[in-house]
Amino acid sequence: MRRAAAVLLFCTACNGGGPTDLPTPSFPSFPGLVAVSGKAPWASSTCGGPSGQASGALSVDAEVEPRVAVDPRDARHLVGIWQQDRWSNGGANGLVAAATFDGGHTWKTSFAKLTRCSDGPYQRATDPWVDIAPDGTVWQIAFAFDSFAPNRAMLVSRSPDGGLTWDAPITLQRDTDPDLAMDKETLTADPLDAHFVYAVWDRLTGFTNPTNHQNTGPAWFARTTDGGVSWETARAIYDPGPDAQTISNQIVVLPDGTLVNLLMVLTQNSSANPRAVVSVLRSPDRGVTWSTPIAIAEAGFFGVGDRKTGRGIRTGSVVPSIAVDRSNGTLYVAWEDARFSGARDGIALSWSTNGGLTWSPPVQVNGAPAFPAFTPSLAAAGGKLAVSYYDLRNDVPSDSSRTLVTHWLAISSDSGATFSETLIGAPFNIRGAAGVDGPAYFLGDYQAVAAVGADFLPFFVAVPGNGPSDVYFRPADGAASASTLTVAARGVQQLWRGARERWRFGTLFK
Repeated sequence: MRRAAAVLLFCTACNGGGPTDLPTPSFPSFPGLVAVSGKAPWASSTCGGPSGQASGALSVDAEVEPRVAVDPRDARHLVGIWQQDRWSNGGANGLVAAATFDGGHTWKTSFAKLTRCSDGPYQRATDPWVDIAPDGTVWQIAFAFDSFAPNRAMLVSRSPDGGLTWDAPITLQRDTDPDLAMDKETLTADPLDAHFVYAVWDRLTGFTNPTNHQNTGPAWFARTTDGGVSWETARAIYDPGPDAQTISNQIVVLPDGTLVNLLMVLTQNSSANPRAVVSVLRSPDRGVTWSTPIAIAEAGFFGVGDRKTGRGIRTGSVVPSIAVDRSNGTLYVAWEDARFSGARDGIALSWSTNGGLTWSPPVQVNGAPAFPAFTPSLAAAGGKLAVSYYDLRNDVPSDSSRTLVTHWLAISSDSGATFSETLIGAPFNIRGAAGVDGPAYFLGDYQAVAAVGADFLPFFVAVPGNGPSDVYFRPADGAASASTLTVAARGVQQLWRGARERWRFGTLFK
C-alpha cells in the first residue's frame, strides 16, 4: 500500500454510533434478496480526507467485504458488517454494521467509533469481522490506520444490545514503527463459554522493504477470558521464519473446545516462485499453547480478470475459509486454486474428521469448471455443507460493455462428494464495483454465508445497475432465481504450480 500525505478533515456530520434506519431499495434484477446496505451514515466525500494521487481514489457508497454472524440464542437475530466507502489504495472511510431481528427482512445500521468518519481517531478501517457469543454479546474487530503516517491498530468493540450500539473500541495492538504492519484480522467468540473471545492476525516486519530476505510475518493472538473486561497482551503464536509470512488467520472451536486456526503460510516471498500452503494450528487449551502447522494443501493461482478491458478482479486468493459442523465435529476448508485445470482458478475443498490432524485430498466445488471461480465462503451444520462463491460463467463474450459475475451457493449433504448448486440473485456487471490496486475491480477479499437451522443464507456484495456495490442477504424464505444444478465434485488432479497471480506477499493486503 502506498502511503499518502494528506490533510484529514474531521467528520462533522456523523451520528453518535447508534442505530439508524437504512432505506432498503428493491432491485428487480436481484429476486429473493434484501439490500442490507445503502448510503453512508456520514459525509463520505469530506470526512475521510481529500482524494488525490497520493491519498487514492474514493468510491463513495461502495460497500465491500461483508461478514455476518448468527445469534446462537435466536436464529432470527443476525449482525453483519462491511467496509463503507472504499479507497483505491487501501481501507475504507469506516465500517458499518447492521442488525436484523426478523430473519433478515429488515435491518438497522450502526457503527463503532473507529475512524474519523465514524467519530474515531483513525483515517481508515478495513477487514471487518463479527461474531456473537453464546450470551448474545456481539463482537467486531477492525484494522484501523492512517494512510499518511505509520499509525495502525487492531481494535475490538462489543455491543451489549444485539448490534444496535457499540462500546468504545479497545486497542489490542498498535504500531507506529513504519517498518511494522498488521493485516487480515479475525475474531471468534467461543461458542462454549461467553467469557472467551479470540482475536488473531498477521504482523509483518520489514514493511518498508518487502524484498528483504529477512522479513517475516508471524501470526499474532490475543484473547479475553472475562467477556471483554480485559484482554491479554497480544503475542505471536507461530513465526514462519525469514522471507515468509502468515495471512488470513481464522479460528474455529471444535465441540471438545479445541481451537483450530486456519492460515495461509507464504514462503520464499522475495523469490520469483513464492509458495502458499493452506495450513492449520491447533490449541487444546483455549489458546495457551499451539501446535506447529499442519499442512492441508499447497495452493496456486492464476488470478481473475476482465479480458475485455484488461483490468483485474481482486479476489480472495490468499483468504481461505473454514467451518466446523458442530453436530459431528467435521472441519471443512475451501480456497481458491487453479490445480484442477492448470488454466483458471476454481474452488477447492478439503475436510478433516479428526480435528484437523489429517485432511482429505482436495476436490473441486464449482460446477462450471470452464470458467474462473473465486472468493469462497463456508458454513456447515447438521451434516450439511455450503460453499458460496463468484464465477464468470454467465458473462457474454460478445458484450463489450459489461462483464457479468454471478454468485452461487453450493450445498452438499454427503461431505462434499456432490453439490446442489443454485444461482443467488442474478448476474451483475462488475464494472460498477470499487476500483483498487491500479486498477482492479473489488468486491472484497472475503464474503459470508450463515448456517441458520436447515438453511444456508448468503451475505455478499453485488453491483446493482451501474453501481456502486451493495451488500445483499437472502432470507430463509427468499426465492432462488435459477434452477438448481447437481454436479459431482472433482477429485484431485496433478498439482499445478507453474502459473500464479501477482502476489502481494510482504505487503498489506488491505
